[in-house]
Amino acid sequence: MIKTNSLTTPIASSLFFRPRLLSSSTTTNNFVPAPSFFPSAPLVSLYRRRTVNIRPKASVIERKTQRFVNMAAENAFKEILTVLEKPDGGVFGKYYSLPSLNDPRINSLPYSIRILLESAIRNCDGYEVTKSDVEKIIDWKNTSPKQVEIPFKPARVLLQDFTGVPAVVDLACMRDAMNMLGGDSNKINPLVPVDLVIDHSVQVDVARSENAVQRNMELEFQRNKERFGFLKWGSSAFQNMLVVPPGSGIVHQVNLEYLGRVVFNTNGILYPDSVVGTDSHTTMIDGLGVAGWGVGGIEAEATMLGQPMSMVLPGVVGFKLSGKLCNGVTATDLVLTVTQILRKHGVVGKFVEFYGEGMGELSLADRATIANMSPEYGATMGFFPVDHITLQYLRLTGRSDETVSMIEAYLRANEMFVDYDETQIEKVYSSYLELNLADVVPCISGPKRPHDRVPLKEMKTDWHSCLDSKVGFKGFAVPKESQEKVAEFSFHGQPVGLKHGSVVIAAITSCTNTSNPSVMLGAALVAKKACELGLEVKPWVKTSLAPGSGVVTKYLLQSGLQQYLNQQGFNIVGYGCTSCIGNSGDLDDSVASAITDNDLVAAAVLSGNRNFEGRVHPLTRANYLASPPLVVAYAIAGTVDIDFDTEPIGTGKDGKSVYFRDIWPSNEEIAEVVQSSVLPDMFRNTYDAITKGNPMWNQLPVPESSLYSWDPNSTYIHDPPYFKNMTMSPPGPNGVKDAYCLLNFGDSITTDHISPAGSIHKDSPAAKYLIEHGVDRRDFNSYGSRRGNDEIMARGTFANIRIVNKLTKGEVGPKTIHIPTGEKLSVFDAAMRYKNDGHETIILAGAEYGSGSSRDWAAKGPMLLGVKAVIAKSFERIHRSNLVGMGVIPLCFKQGEDAETLNLTGYERYSIDLPSNVKDIRPGQDVSVVTDSGKTFVCTVRFDTEVELAYFDHGGILPFVIRNLINSKQ
Repeated sequence: MIKTNSLTTPIASSLFFRPRLLSSSTTTNNFVPAPSFFPSAPLVSLYRRRTVNIRPKASVIERKTQRFVNMAAENAFKEILTVLEKPDGGVFGKYYSLPSLNDPRINSLPYSIRILLESAIRNCDGYEVTKSDVEKIIDWKNTSPKQVEIPFKPARVLLQDFTGVPAVVDLACMRDAMNMLGGDSNKINPLVPVDLVIDHSVQVDVARSENAVQRNMELEFQRNKERFGFLKWGSSAFQNMLVVPPGSGIVHQVNLEYLGRVVFNTNGILYPDSVVGTDSHTTMIDGLGVAGWGVGGIEAEATMLGQPMSMVLPGVVGFKLSGKLCNGVTATDLVLTVTQILRKHGVVGKFVEFYGEGMGELSLADRATIANMSPEYGATMGFFPVDHITLQYLRLTGRSDETVSMIEAYLRANEMFVDYDETQIEKVYSSYLELNLADVVPCISGPKRPHDRVPLKEMKTDWHSCLDSKVGFKGFAVPKESQEKVAEFSFHGQPVGLKHGSVVIAAITSCTNTSNPSVMLGAALVAKKACELGLEVKPWVKTSLAPGSGVVTKYLLQSGLQQYLNQQGFNIVGYGCTSCIGNSGDLDDSVASAITDNDLVAAAVLSGNRNFEGRVHPLTRANYLASPPLVVAYAIAGTVDIDFDTEPIGTGKDGKSVYFRDIWPSNEEIAEVVQSSVLPDMFRNTYDAITKGNPMWNQLPVPESSLYSWDPNSTYIHDPPYFKNMTMSPPGPNGVKDAYCLLNFGDSITTDHISPAGSIHKDSPAAKYLIEHGVDRRDFNSYGSRRGNDEIMARGTFANIRIVNKLTKGEVGPKTIHIPTGEKLSVFDAAMRYKNDGHETIILAGAEYGSGSSRDWAAKGPMLLGVKAVIAKSFERIHRSNLVGMGVIPLCFKQGEDAETLNLTGYERYSIDLPSNVKDIRPGQDVSVVTDSGKTFVCTVRFDTEVELAYFDHGGILPFVIRNLINSKQ
């Protein structure tokens, strides 16, 4: 820990590699942009095209536009509305000037907090946002330790298709509910821009093939035609909704390169871009100086409908960077190091703001890599304020000089720009950290958690320690006598052998790394050197390359290096998340049999951000996160049981041993190829193509109706039951009475455990349902692709095959004990039996419950199973919010207590007494939990704000929004 100092070191001006950012920075409310701010037509035409765009609803647009027209007159801070002049005459627009407040406290505010402050001032109407809220933010130094609540109105919302489909389902269902209750269904319309990128559906069915992209996309459309048609309907039925078709790229890379505005200009009012997204890695945009983070799908839906987000004013950790990365160290090594440091420090619910002279040594792509993994280190944001490198990135990637000039002028005028050529006013942070970039060493993380970093030189030792250790995050408990056994088999006529630690999946994937040309071209250089020396990837390894946008393909081809990746089996398989979210596809039957028949701990190595057990592939129990160049290296080695410093990675064509150092490129080699290969026109051409869609997308028919016609036979899109018995009167708070424990968990139960996104197991309740509805097993698709169907998702809740439930005595798998009968049942079957018998249920859990992806089905599913409360040691931020949004009570054990220390077995019955009037409940108050065994203990109710209590009173956030919209006169 250190004290921060003023920064006077100039930022380095050279940018070797910068992905193209082609988005537009100014829009009017109905997305007809001001021509002077929009040099690039693609984003404009994309919003205008019927096949992929929005069809504006005049009444809603006029009403919302009038609100903006009246904003200056109604706003409590109208006196600081200031004209921003252009250097050569004319004006850019008006803005709410923070310096005009003449409040010295603002000078020391972190830049990330200034974005919250500007939003509060601009939206201060005395009702949704008050002057008291503004004062809380200005006085951040004193108020943030007190956990005060503030409203926040993001500028836009970002979705991907796994979370976007259920969001659009909810919106369509809400329209029906509005009609049922006598309201105006057209009020269910996004009032802020909503961008939905379809990237989570493509699977690696075909790999190591020149036609893999085309074949995988054909299979993607075959499986998901109904989902895609539904999303295309949504893009025309709902206001302000842009859908980016499949095959375009990964949502966060598209956001970085195309959708991010940096500064908005709406009807002449300038303000910072900000975004919330239904994917936890929305934080990647923080690297561009845009405040963004992940929220639950139901929170995002409320934001779309104009509701302010209620959030606790966060603390901000100042993270000072100094020095320079050493030769051979990648941005991936840096982010895994940062993740471990911040995880140890403890940053859950906080912003992290990076600063220091080391900032000048990081490209924008490097910054985006660090920002991307904010969920892994637990922060709400990992924020990089806009500086000269950001502006150079924007210019380099084709933004017009006038647009960049407007962005810089606005941010400078509003004191949101960092200029290291000027004396810096020392910022106040809640706590301080520092990292010398020269201290970062090559590393990977695993085998089961992103923050379990392993220096590369210690990997072999760590692997053997994992084999020896008891089952846990760093252990597999493989007996000594079995650790060296070899499973010999024939792989397409070739004799091969697998051992513990054999790599069976090597995937260059994920927005974390595919947005960074240095590591992508670095991987290609490793492949080239390996080819030249005569090395080949082991034949049994399922290799794949899934770029985050078409730009990557263009610069790999421009460099002449794609051919070497192809030779090593890293053919492009599609443009989407693939293995990082479990869409790895099947392993070869012979490989799968060798693993299962011999109980091998097989390994996957991927350039992703998540490696929780059971996520990447059901048969890879060890999963390691690594840079793209290391993915290639491990694929060549064929095992993680190797010391790259002392053991050869293979034998060259001359019969001599080849070592890791022989194929590893220098930083200078990488920089040279990046500078010659990454060109602005690549980004323009790529996003021009997005505006045209693709043949398979353009041929999808779109119904014209504003209300969706639900197909009762559909296994993809189903009318959910959330509002079936809804009335205009809120149901009020309900406690829990004599509930059984459905599941009893330990620590680190992730959203992948609660609501898996991957394949549907053939013996699962969801599989049974699909078969009963005439779906062949080969067409099951994934849980993620079925999130528009509540029947399947309820059956898929707690269906992860690696889940461990204490009620089953540590047995691994999605089973539980039905306590009244003692029968061992699937979780779904047990839950339905409890519901049918009129019994409520609760869940016991350890620390970090709900960590991982921001997945609203991890809250919706338990609610549909009848779960009334979750009692845990601690919750992941987004998941706790999602539980509240679905009317499930989150409770925390008191410090030092948990189910084990309280001697709770899970066989007790639990009662939680809550007041019947919500006004008698306070955020964070203590309540007693009484069991039928006579044991009573105290928990903290994790309703963290008054707004969350209002949601609970209404039975959830969506009923709250519907009643408010019906009652509103707007």
